[in-house]
Amino acid sequence: MQPLRRRQLIDATLASIDQHGLHNTTIVTISRLAGVSSGIISHYFGGKNGLLEASMRHLLKELGDTYKARLAKVSTDDAEGRVMAVLEANFDRVQTSPAACKTWLAFWAEAMHQPELARLQKVNAQRLLSNLRAALKQLLPAARAQLVAQGLAALIDGVWLRGALEGGIDTQQAKALCRDYLAQQLKYKDS
Repeated sequence: MQPLRRRQLIDATLASIDQHGLHNTTIVTISRLAGVSSGIISHYFGGKNGLLEASMRHLLKELGDTYKARLAKVSTDDAEGRVMAVLEANFDRVQTSPAACKTWLAFWAEAMHQPELARLQKVNAQRLLSNLRAALKQLLPAARAQLVAQGLAALIDGVWLRGALEGGIDTQQAKALCRDYLAQQLKYKDS
């Protein structure tokens, strides 16, 4: 499948989930938004679940690319800057658009029931913790870095959940909240 056509179908999937919710999103609603026949979706993706998986892979790739771009601008010895690169990527406007937020929320709900989506979620969660922990180990003892990484990951997920349910994420407030948490944790480096 042509990359442009694939992107068109992914964008239509995000739009359909945004407009109709995952439950009411169908191959027909996606194909109408994309301006293609529903047979193309079935042929290339095997159905709605395959397209949801492709859409999540796309969002995850964008998240990873954004993180790498932000990280490239930070010195390797700037641990707080490296943590901020993680936060900036997770609260990037591409990831926090209403359509992306609703798709992430639908993905998390479906990941509890679909093994392939569960695998993607596990990889995403492990990557988030690993990136946070690697930066935090420059600032804190290993056990404390692990604990603070888990706290930041939970805070990120909580902000996401609230934002998705409340109609949007205030990214500046989200980053400020995470920075404040990090500052508080760094006060207690040895505890």
